[in-house]
This record gives sequence, structure tokens and C-alpha cells, in this order.
Amino acid sequence: MKMTFRWFYIQEFFRDLKTQKNRAFLTAFAIAWGTLAVVLLLAFGEGFKIQTAKGLANAGNRIMIIYGGQTTKTYRGLPEGRNIRLTVTDEQLLKESLPEIGLISVQYGHWNAQLTTPKASVVTFLVGVEPSFETMRRMYPIKGSRFLNRPDMQNRRRVVFLGGEIAGELFGQENPVGKSLMINHIPFTVIGIMLKKLQTSMNNGPDSRRAVIPASTFRAIYGNRYVRQIVVRPRKMSDDVMLKKQIRTLLGQRHRFDPTDSNALWIWDFIKQEQTTHKIFVGIQIFLGLIGGLTLLVAGVGVANIMFVIVKERTHEIGIKKAVGARKSHILSQFIFESLLITALGGFAGLLFSWLFVKAMGLLPFDKPPLQYLGEPRLSLTTMLITVFILGTIGLLAGLLPARQAAQVNPVESLRYE
Repeated sequence: MKMTFRWFYIQEFFRDLKTQKNRAFLTAFAIAWGTLAVVLLLAFGEGFKIQTAKGLANAGNRIMIIYGGQTTKTYRGLPEGRNIRLTVTDEQLLKESLPEIGLISVQYGHWNAQLTTPKASVVTFLVGVEPSFETMRRMYPIKGSRFLNRPDMQNRRRVVFLGGEIAGELFGQENPVGKSLMINHIPFTVIGIMLKKLQTSMNNGPDSRRAVIPASTFRAIYGNRYVRQIVVRPRKMSDDVMLKKQIRTLLGQRHRFDPTDSNALWIWDFIKQEQTTHKIFVGIQIFLGLIGGLTLLVAGVGVANIMFVIVKERTHEIGIKKAVGARKSHILSQFIFESLLITALGGFAGLLFSWLFVKAMGLLPFDKPPLQYLGEPRLSLTTMLITVFILGTIGLLAGLLPARQAAQVNPVESLRYE
């Protein structure tokens, strides 16, 4: 019986479609266009969010960078204005005292380091770090090369890991791995080249122009007593607030400064920056979704308009149906069904064109500027579900009022309607 009613509704729908071809087509087209707008806005927003998050993580993968500062508060008889300088001992103290720390590395820095090969010479920022730096800064090597390892640290090896851009300037099209170069007139062996990556945040320049050597080798050559910074990654992202407080307390005791003195110890929190960025993009996506939703709402008004016209033109027919025993629920469900079917047809067309458009966009070079900063649009399950929900809601609301008007038609008066 239910199948009979559904088939009857479909027959009625296509009969009305024949008499309202242009109006129905334009309404379905408006729904398709609105669907296309919603899906593409959300898809581009999702792609941009993913690409921005990736670019931020490539500068600091859920890390905190600790810098020494200058006290602005007196502490236990000591005056303000004292410089706080970090050392390797501070790193060891943090590593041994705070199990919440997952990865840690000191970082030394030397500006204007001259790298020389028989063919070229460049000046760059030279850093001395530990093997854990690879994961924390996403400095992953290309195939056939490697990053620094523990034996490099233990044996103070003169090995260097190069950013891709600077490697190209020094060696051209040659494979640099295993070759020698001079760093400030000291011979080093190239062990690795960094994979190309998008970096939207920087610390002393892009990693693509960086030269990296073991921290132990750096100390042996330059004799630095103090480290430039200490890079820390918590085991859990949720531990970042507590861990920052513990770091300030622990180093405050060692260097004798007030733990609440934020200027005594600077902490650049990439985790908080990532969380803030995520919230911003959620807001942007909501805004984009609202814009697309308003476009669909306008199309929904068109659906409601055509349904009101259909109700008016079929007033006589509705009166006959009610006179022979048709219930209000049958009349109501018939017009709601037709409204949902128009919306579904337009929505399906819009979703199909959106999918084809996103697939076509995937053929563009999103790994190269300027498209790499935009990010390839992504059709997520959330985007599709949101769009389907909006379509269903609009189709239901657009058919409800005309359907109620049709269901309330007086059979006697409608039979006299021409």
C-alpha cells in the first residue's frame, strides 16, 4: 500500500513538472547552484585550514621554544634586570625532572656561517641541535639521506644536514650526500637533505636555507657556554599549560627568579598557536557555511513559490480528492514529497558538480606557489552531511506551508474553483 502511494506521488510530481517546466527547472537550478556554493565554500575552507595547519606544524610540530630573558621582579633580595641565560645543564634538569616532556633538544645558533664548495659559497644561519630536532621541526630527509643521529652526537662528528634550497645553491643538480663542504673553513660531510615543505611560520629564517650540525660538534668548535634556546615537545598536547608552569618553577629555582615573572623566561608556545588557529578556521568555516546556506535559503523560497502555484492551480483537483475521502495527511504528504523531490534533484546535481569540480581542481599544482598557500579543496564527510541536512531542512520547510494550505482546502468551495 505504501509503495502504491509513493508511486502515485511520483506520477503526480512528473505531471506537475510537465505543466511547470520552466519554473521547476529554474527552481532546481537555484537549489543546485546553492548546493554548489555551500559545498565549494566549505571544501576550500577545509583545504585552506589543513594547509595552514600543515605550514604551522612544519615550523614547530606541537613544540614549545624556551628562551632566556631578563627579570622584571625582585626575588629573595636579588634585583630586577638580571639576564637569565640557559645552558645544557638546564636541558638535563628538565629532561630528568619532568616526565611530561616527550622530546627535548638544545639549539645553538651562529649567524653568517659561510658554507663553501669548489663551485659556490653561501652565507646562512648555522644551528647545532640534537636528533630529536628532526621530529619537532619536521626536518625530514629525502630518500637516500638521513638526519643527525646519536653516534653523531657522541662522537662529535663533523656532519651537516642541509635545507633543500641551500643544497641546490651549493651543489646544483648533483647529489650532495657524502660530499664535503667547508663551514667557516672547517671540513664537514653532508649526510642529508631536507624534504621540501611548506612553512608559514619561521624562526631565524626558513628551514630550506638552514645548515644543521650536532650540538656537541657545535660546542666543540665555537665553545658556547650558553644555548640559544631549548625546544620541548610534551607527551600530550593537553599537558602544555601545566608543563609551562612546571618549567618556569623548575628553572626559576635554578636561576633564582620569580616563576610568575614572564619576562625572565620566554616560551613560544606553538601548541597554543595551533589551537588558536584551529578556532579561527572553525569560525571562518561557519561563516562560509552561513553564506552558502543563505544562497540555498533563497533557492528554498523559489521551491515554496512553485509549490504555492501548484496548490493554486490544483485547488479543484484537491477538492475532488477530499470529496471522495482523501485525508488531510495524504494531501499534506503529497505536496511535502514533491517539495523534497525538487530539492533532492537540485541538491544531487549540485553535489555531483561540486565533486567533479573538486576533482578537476586536484589536477592543478597545489604543491607550488601561490596555490600551495591556498591548499587543495577537500570534500569531507562533515561537509557533505552539513549540506544534506541544510537541503533536507529547506525542502521540508519550503513544502510545509503550501502543503498545509492544500490540506485545509474546503471541498465544497474548491469544486466551484476554476
